[in-house]
Amino acid sequence: MIAIVDYGAGNLRSVAKAIAWLGYPAVVTSDAAEIERADAVILPGVGAAGDMMCTLTNLRLVEPLREAIAAGKPYLGICLGLQALLTASEEGGWQRCLDVTKGVVRRFPPGLHVPQMGWNQVRQLWPHPIFEGIPDLANFYFLHSYYADPEDRSIVAGETEYSVTYVSVLAFENVVAVQFHPEKSGQHGLRLLDNFCRWAGQKATK
Repeated sequence: MIAIVDYGAGNLRSVAKAIAWLGYPAVVTSDAAEIERADAVILPGVGAAGDMMCTLTNLRLVEPLREAIAAGKPYLGICLGLQALLTASEEGGWQRCLDVTKGVVRRFPPGLHVPQMGWNQVRQLWPHPIFEGIPDLANFYFLHSYYADPEDRSIVAGETEYSVTYVSVLAFENVVAVQFHPEKSGQHGLRLLDNFCRWAGQKATK
């Protein structure tokens, strides 16, 4: 069972529908106990880091999410679900995040149109099961004004160009996170979600 974390994110239902269409059992939940029971966790995200962290805190989900990741549970972060993994975000002045991996979420530099909205390419930096069957430089749908800047560059699995080169895929241990929206990215997006679910299932049976 996959727990899709419900904290009011705008893309929540699209992610849930995509997972259901692929045929994987999932539950949309804001219950810490269901996250603990689940075999894998998906944290979707649209909006502002401050609102996300405030809602996760009010729902008492911050520690359960940290504990699930620390316990080795497969995790997929989407958009803000990627940014949430870092120490803090510049958005709203300064917002503490989950601090799963050290780093800061930064705003695109002045002069760029923000948010970046639309299709862009992802350069795959090293092989990962999440990329199986997806060509290098495939296009995915993006919608964001901030990007992750992790201290550990070895966990950067994909990059994208938008005047600056920024992280579009993070991968380490049981964690995968993408800055784009696979649920809005057509065939390649569905393949990525399928890859995650199959990878999560393989890890859960070991």
